[in-house]
Amino acid sequence: MKKFLSYLLYLSLCFSYSQDSVLIKSKVANAITELRDFVAIPNDALNADDIDSNLFWLRKKFTERGFNSSILDTEGLPLFFAALPMDDSKPTILFYMHLDGQSVDPSKWDQPDPYKVVLKSKTEDGWKTEPFSDLSDDINYDWRLFGRSTSDDKGPIVMFLNAIDILRKENVDIPYNVKVILDSEEEKSSAPLPKAVRTYKDLLKADFLVINDGPVHVSGKPTIVYGCRGITTLSLTTYGPIIPQHSGHYGNYAPNPGFQLAQLLATMKDTEGKVLIKGYYDGITLDEATLQILKSVPDNAEEINSNLAISTPEKVGSFYQESLQYPSLNIRGLGSAWIGDQARTIVPATATAELDLRLVPESDGNRLKTLVKEHIKKQGYHVMNTVPTKEERLKYDHIVTVQEGSVTDAFRTDLNNPYGNSIVKTLENKFGEKPVQIRIMGGTVPISPFINELKIPAFIVPMVNPDNNQHSPNENLKIGQIAYGIKLFCALLSTEM
Repeated sequence: MKKFLSYLLYLSLCFSYSQDSVLIKSKVANAITELRDFVAIPNDALNADDIDSNLFWLRKKFTERGFNSSILDTEGLPLFFAALPMDDSKPTILFYMHLDGQSVDPSKWDQPDPYKVVLKSKTEDGWKTEPFSDLSDDINYDWRLFGRSTSDDKGPIVMFLNAIDILRKENVDIPYNVKVILDSEEEKSSAPLPKAVRTYKDLLKADFLVINDGPVHVSGKPTIVYGCRGITTLSLTTYGPIIPQHSGHYGNYAPNPGFQLAQLLATMKDTEGKVLIKGYYDGITLDEATLQILKSVPDNAEEINSNLAISTPEKVGSFYQESLQYPSLNIRGLGSAWIGDQARTIVPATATAELDLRLVPESDGNRLKTLVKEHIKKQGYHVMNTVPTKEERLKYDHIVTVQEGSVTDAFRTDLNNPYGNSIVKTLENKFGEKPVQIRIMGGTVPISPFINELKIPAFIVPMVNPDNNQHSPNENLKIGQIAYGIKLFCALLSTEM
């Protein structure tokens, strides 16, 4: 009875959606302080030296909350693992987040140091910097914290820690064993993760996985995502003269690699954006029940098009969510010779296109890369994986060097999974509205190793505002989302599935 009354007290304190909740606001204030401290530790995914300092901070903070923690060595940078004391009678929930962040170019940020969090309020003219002392009396949930990884993904880690504080303060008996795995190479595709999950399979064993990465739906409603697309990459380079040549002397004579590449790329898609490569969309079917779920997502096509400043979207799908159910073929970068003020009157030596292929569970990344290469061959090109020698240039009329990136697989959990149903019910009960259910999101989180090795369902439960500028200058986290995240973690960790 005492335990039950304590639980009711906790619910009244933790799950009240009122922004006047003293308990929640006190934890938001503490979370802001911790997040400023955490963000101040650089975490560039390309700089291995940054990671050790972040791991030290994490070990200290998780230990303070009663977790046992370990640094797990991998073939790359280490993973961080933490767990509360285990009870074999309880199911186990495994949380995945990441501690690394995208690189920064300080000159592109509206603050001197992207690793020093700045507090800002929205005005008619843009963003106004506010002193942190103004948060001492009251916390404006519309104000934002600007800094690298505030949203992606240090913010959710800090939200989790502060939710644990509430659970401990209120003596709530968490109905799960709780494990946490924090990735240190998520921003560069987590190449060591598949082998690491195999190596630490017993340690990571769980009943289901919850990923706390990415933004909530643009509507701001509570969101659950059942999958994400995978990714792989291709780099295509075509060749003209062995060194750039004067366009007056050799224009109309030396083949231009820029035109060759443009013509080659144009054979890969039709004018409505559909991939023309044979077999690219094989295996994908959408029944009426699935289409109805996709249509239930409250997307606004006019708003999306306005934000993108486009008149007409591509026709791979008839609406936005449907388009995400298919693999994409995207030109993420093009380069040949010089442009702008540096443009020169030359026939370029090379032209390069960088492609990314977003994957869905029905599409195998290696298979799609093979289809692209076979398509290139059918256009009359000799395909190589190295730079051609002079002898090879003289032998073949058209040469393409293709360099392949690694494959991160897609994943998708069944929409009727009981753990997913329970999360949906928890979100609906705690926030008073039905959550947005997204079958698969467009971005990539490297979760497939957990699903493949641990054989468990996975769900993405995002915490941060959709306009957070992740990966870009001026990344930010809305303070109200910190309160939301703390409440959400409290709800997940106190509601038995």
